[in-house]
Amino acid sequence: MSDEAELPPAPAVAGTSLDGTKIFTITAEENAALCRSTGIEPAADGTAHPIYYYIATQVAMGKTVAGVCETCEFDVDDGPMMGSSGVKFSRPMKVGESYKVTGEILGLVRKRSRKLGVMDVLTYRLRLNTLDGEQVLETDNVWVLPRKELA
Repeated sequence: MSDEAELPPAPAVAGTSLDGTKIFTITAEENAALCRSTGIEPAADGTAHPIYYYIATQVAMGKTVAGVCETCEFDVDDGPMMGSSGVKFSRPMKVGESYKVTGEILGLVRKRSRKLGVMDVLTYRLRLNTLDGEQVLETDNVWVLPRKELA
């Protein structure tokens, strides 16, 4: 019997909607400030800095970070950690264009780690869409939720 079999199961959260109701618009001023903070000038063609994939999806998804943690029965004060984030662009994001987010939790897996002890690995997918429904990008994010109470 594996060590994981001895652990209590992770909360069953797969399929939980992360669809947002907020509209996110990248302003020219915000894009210019972000670009300049990284040492580049804003694109002349109105393309937004690609890091907005993460900013826009996190801000406009249907739950806050604390809300996602609560769904996973995890106290945000225990320090969720980003494991990874990957993105597939269908086209560039544009300054002045408005977006909405759809998404869902894909899974929550409980594991034992040598460094962290017991942890849950959360995977969720978000899609950034124009207001008329065109998908601009899709991102899969992985968070690590250390379960100190199960160590």
